[in-house]
Amino acid sequence: MNLEGRKIVVNKSSKELSELLKTSDNYKDFMPDGLQKFESREDGFKFGLQGMPEIALKIDEVTEEKAVLKSASSSLDFTLLATLKAMNENQTEVQMLFEGKFNPFIKMMVEKPLQNFINTLTDKIEAYK
Repeated sequence: MNLEGRKIVVNKSSKELSELLKTSDNYKDFMPDGLQKFESREDGFKFGLQGMPEIALKIDEVTEEKAVLKSASSSLDFTLLATLKAMNENQTEVQMLFEGKFNPFIKMMVEKPLQNFINTLTDKIEAYK
């Protein structure tokens, strides 16, 4: 299952954004409003949203071109990728991409909430100061 967020332009350099995305605490600022739990870890974070099970993500790789988050649970196999494309010194194009390997039943249950989550992440990153 593949999902895409819309492309946005953030008024930060790709270097600034990549530094921001290396630190797990910073992801709390991008979470949806229904956030009920956020637990920062050394290599990632765990969060819970209203009406959804808790999700643990591991910060796998962050460069000036991308930030890769992977599921920290062995029962769920997915990757959340933020592509970072420098437009100039102070602006970066960002797009969120989700790739998950789910059975058809799980896919049917999670596809819409995941798309909403990606859309909210995109909106929060775009509004980030």
